[in-house]
Amino acid sequence: MDDIVQAALKKWPNVPHCYGWLALDARGDWYMRDERIQRAGPFPRVKGSRIDHDKLLGFIARNYDVDERGAWFFQNGPQRVYVELELTPWVWRLQPGGGVTSHTGRSVQVESAWLDEAGHLYLLTDLGFGLVHTQDMALAAEAVEAGRWMPQDCIAAKLPSLHGYQRRPHP
Repeated sequence: MDDIVQAALKKWPNVPHCYGWLALDARGDWYMRDERIQRAGPFPRVKGSRIDHDKLLGFIARNYDVDERGAWFFQNGPQRVYVELELTPWVWRLQPGGGVTSHTGRSVQVESAWLDEAGHLYLLTDLGFGLVHTQDMALAAEAVEAGRWMPQDCIAAKLPSLHGYQRRPHP
């Protein structure tokens, strides 16, 4: 977590948490969801405004964390902004040669692979559980065919409880 965020938490320890204003889609993109967007419908049916600003994306990535309930959040100074997840808290990008990184740019080591009833591929890593980005399925198929990953069957609806995360955090 950024030093400036740590200092803000000490200076203003009782700022209320924020829900419904930030979301992460299945492609690793962040979305702002103002009051008008929230009234228009739930995420991901109504996504909101995609965040494209590089410095803001970097700030979110450095301050993205999970609480004891399995609810993921972005610590924005003294305010904790909880994140709605389309599918998982992490979206994995695969690199030629076998490397795997998170949507926040962190390198990870794969522990196991999972395949749901819709054909989505998930990886459990040393950082946590997440979805393989759809654009990287050719590289994922190579890893499976080479025997590096042996996907286990799973049911998508059971993944949040199995891996300890909340898709729709609430107070």
